[in-house]
Amino acid sequence: MTAGIPGPQPPIDTSRPHPARVYDWFLGGKENYPADRSFGQTLPEETRGNAARNRAFMHRSSAWLARAGIDQFLDIGAGIPTEPNLHQIVQEVTPAARVVYADHDPIVLRHAETLLVSAPEGATDYLHADVREPEAILERAVVLLDFDRPIALSLNALMHFLPDDQNPYGITRTLVDALPNGSYLALSHGTADQHPELRQETEKAYRKGAIALQMRTRAEVERFFEGLELVEPGLVTATEWYREEPAPVVERSGFYVGVGRVVR
Repeated sequence: MTAGIPGPQPPIDTSRPHPARVYDWFLGGKENYPADRSFGQTLPEETRGNAARNRAFMHRSSAWLARAGIDQFLDIGAGIPTEPNLHQIVQEVTPAARVVYADHDPIVLRHAETLLVSAPEGATDYLHADVREPEAILERAVVLLDFDRPIALSLNALMHFLPDDQNPYGITRTLVDALPNGSYLALSHGTADQHPELRQETEKAYRKGAIALQMRTRAEVERFFEGLELVEPGLVTATEWYREEPAPVVERSGFYVGVGRVVR
C-alpha cells in the first residue's frame, strides 16, 4: 500500500542547485538540472564516490535494523528516489514494514508517488515537510506509524546542511524524544576530518552555490547521539560500519555514521 500525496505540487526552481538534486547526480541519477550538475562539477572529485559510500551505509544499516525486528521507519531528508530505496531494502527483510519519507524538495514530491511504492504487505507514505519543523513531521507521521512501538529514524546526509544557528541538535532531540523505547537513530554526517586538504575548496563551492553547509568533527557529530546507546561498531566512518562481518575495505568516505538505540 502506498498512501496518496494530496494537494497541489509546489513549483520547482531549476535555476539554482539543490542538495537533493546534486546528490542524485552524484549517485548517477537523472532527476537533476544543469545548475545541479554544474555545481557538482565544482566539488572535489572524491565527493561523488563519498556519496555512493554514504548510500551504501544507508543500505546496510537499514537492512540490519529490519533484521533486528524494526518494522517502522521515518526517513527525513529522503532525497530523490534512487533504487534501491529504503523501503525496498527493509521490505525485502520484512514485507509488512511501514516507511514514511519526508523531504522539502518539490522534485522529490513529484517522483515520490510513482517511485516510492510499497510492497503489497507493507505501506509507504511521503510528507512534503521541512526537518526544521520537526513537530509538524511528527504530527503527520502518526497517521502511518505507531509511536507506541519502536521506530527507526533515519537522518542520512542531512544535518550538515543545517548550520548551528538553525539548531540541528535541538531538532534531532525533538525527533528522538518522540520515539518510544527500543527505537533507533541512524545518522550520517559530512566531515572534513578525513579530507582536511579539501575543506577549503568544498566550503567555497557550497558558498558560491548558496547552499548552507557545516561539516562537523567527530566530537560534534557524536553530540547528535547524546542519551542514546551506540550500537557496535559505534561512531565510525561510512566504510567502517558493518554489523554481521568485518568491513571488507576501509576507505576515506567524508562521512561519520552511527546507529543509536533509545534506552529509557
